[in-house]
Amino acid sequence: MPTEHAPVPEFFGDIISSYTRSDAIRDGVLVPLSPELLADAGLVFPVCVTDTVWNRYIDPVELSRLPGQSVEGRLWDLLWMLRVAIKTMKGGGDRIRYRVLFQMSPEDPPEPVDLISVCGPGDIGEPVITIMLPGED
Repeated sequence: MPTEHAPVPEFFGDIISSYTRSDAIRDGVLVPLSPELLADAGLVFPVCVTDTVWNRYIDPVELSRLPGQSVEGRLWDLLWMLRVAIKTMKGGGDRIRYRVLFQMSPEDPPEPVDLISVCGPGDIGEPVITIMLPGED
């Protein structure tokens, strides 16, 4: 026996407030990565990183003290390791946990950083990727 479904606004009521991916980018909560860099890394969906990932690992305050380190190089490491994780992923799903080594001080060896990549819908339902630290979602 078929069932009838009420339109979403009738069922839940009017939307009181929404916070879109575009809002998060405008507010600096998400940092979009360049389409050119994504294409070079073999990624076809738009990618953002959280401001925590950006400020702590991609462009930390101490970056100028780290020999041989640059924002571009750190982004490349982040995206290349994501691509490797995608290629070696077993099964389906919208989340991938992976690890990247980041040099955090000139005296210490690179530090392993656990990251989560989530593929989900953007503002108009298009596939987008967000890279974050565990616990940020």
